[in-house]
Amino acid sequence: MASGSSSLSKTAVWALLGLLILALGGFGATNLSGTLRTIGSVGSKSIGIQDYANGLQQELRVTSQQLGRNVTFREAQSLGVDQRVIRRLLNARALDHEAEIMGLSIGDERLAELVRSNPAFVGVDGSFERESYRFSLERAGLSEAEFEQQLREENARAILQAAVVTGVVMPETYVDTLIAFIGETRDFTWVSLDRNDLAAPLPEPDDATLKAYYEANIGDYELPESKRITYAVLLPEQVMEQVEISEDELRAEYEARSEIYNQPERRLVERLVYLDASAADQAAAQLDVGGTTFEALVDDRGLALSDIDMGDVSRLELDAAGEAVFNAEVGDVVGPLPSALGPALFRVNGILPAQSISLEQATPELRVALASDRARRLVDVQAQDFDDLLAGGATLEDLVAETDMELGTIDWFPALGEGIAAYDGFAAVAEALTENDFPQIENLDEGGVFAARLEEILPPRPAPFEEAVLNVRGNWDSQETETRLIAQAEAMLARLQNGEDFDALGTEFSEETNISRSAFLAGTPPDFLRDIFAMEPGDIQMVSGFGRVHIVRLNDINPASEDPEVAETKTQLETEISGSLALELFGVYGADTTLRAGIRLDQRAIDAVNVNFP
Repeated sequence: MASGSSSLSKTAVWALLGLLILALGGFGATNLSGTLRTIGSVGSKSIGIQDYANGLQQELRVTSQQLGRNVTFREAQSLGVDQRVIRRLLNARALDHEAEIMGLSIGDERLAELVRSNPAFVGVDGSFERESYRFSLERAGLSEAEFEQQLREENARAILQAAVVTGVVMPETYVDTLIAFIGETRDFTWVSLDRNDLAAPLPEPDDATLKAYYEANIGDYELPESKRITYAVLLPEQVMEQVEISEDELRAEYEARSEIYNQPERRLVERLVYLDASAADQAAAQLDVGGTTFEALVDDRGLALSDIDMGDVSRLELDAAGEAVFNAEVGDVVGPLPSALGPALFRVNGILPAQSISLEQATPELRVALASDRARRLVDVQAQDFDDLLAGGATLEDLVAETDMELGTIDWFPALGEGIAAYDGFAAVAEALTENDFPQIENLDEGGVFAARLEEILPPRPAPFEEAVLNVRGNWDSQETETRLIAQAEAMLARLQNGEDFDALGTEFSEETNISRSAFLAGTPPDFLRDIFAMEPGDIQMVSGFGRVHIVRLNDINPASEDPEVAETKTQLETEISGSLALELFGVYGADTTLRAGIRLDQRAIDAVNVNFP
């Protein structure tokens, strides 16, 4: 006990030193001058105003660091920071009260040792200096008696805590049960049926069939709350016909892009550089007589092929080595040849033929590029006129009648990505739009402008059958497929239950061994393995989902293995669970101690501290 309490006491001293530093850091006792000294008490132990202030300041600093910005006291209060500080202080003082009742404390010799060993109280020679001791306590607003009483209480509290949590061990049965659950595996045989296994193709559903399915499952086709928005829009493609591109402009753009349309032949090349010509000649000689390979030479230099890869290069980029490399065939190694890094061997890995696209061939692409750019600028120029018309009282309908803009209506909701809702820039405007807003010109990120007016807000409602028919057809297909597959699977299931084996079913099946709970089997529903782990050996059952039907027979249950990995997991679980249990027990003990001691809080004193924080 003495050893354990000593270790915990040192921790407590350092915690107290942290509070001293906080007090010295700008929230000293002078901030809270007056007759108020405590914010409350637990049993016989009072909670000092300065302790509460220091705790608040520390929590504010931690919260600000977590959020990456300065947090005001009001924000912190909304997060429950002040209540968290009060609860912590109440719990600590309740333990102090309990320790006092039990008569737990430390002797004067131990107290003196703690004071003398505190780094805050030593002089330049490393020994205890009484003047430093007095000055530090004075700055912290503490007398020697108060500080030493706190030290006694901190250490007594640590002894009490150690007595509660030391030696708490979760029963081995609990850990063994968890290990058995985690480590067990299953062996099973299964067959999976999908659309391709249907005995006959699905019939073509008529409108009556689809409408009946739609009405039976109408909740699946509900549209969310939407905004019915009328809009006027002008996109660059709407004015493309007004744009004329001259032959001179096409030719100038072609010349500006000449490096794209006219590219010389290029080679995919690797270059292995040597320190001197002698080493390069020797390597080339070995290659010539078949005594080595290019890959082996690279490896001999301690390099990887990726280290010597030059990518695709032109003849000019290779300087003096260009002619020889470009006369070589794919797979050839040439050299030694000069390079900027020294004599080198070059290997050709590929040939990229020269590319030459004539002006005539490039004209359609160039015309679209130039016209699109000019159309965007034309729209931008007209946008100010549109805004002026709206400011003068024109409606969207007037705008469409007098300009090139087009009118449209959309029932918009955030997930919609069709029509004008597919353009970046529309969603933000639609989200903020209200019935009181007047239309104004807004920009679309891809080019183009629009103005919008909210007509009404539509409540959630079923999508009309005509709009949902494609989804209805897909869902009907899936359900009908699963229904027919289940019927086929039930016939197979009956045969298996009557003693036939999987190979008698005439369809492909799989044997799985040592499958854990966390395994993943492609094409199976989320509950597939959970259902299998609930089965007993010999059980056969059917599981459906994801458009498939599975028939499974559990062959064996394998207990958790005794390998080192499982043993390590067991040790970790024992440590973690025992630690959690100890904390739970200490929490219960602390709550009981607080309840028995009795709590008194002075809200007036608490408020007096709170107002000091911005």
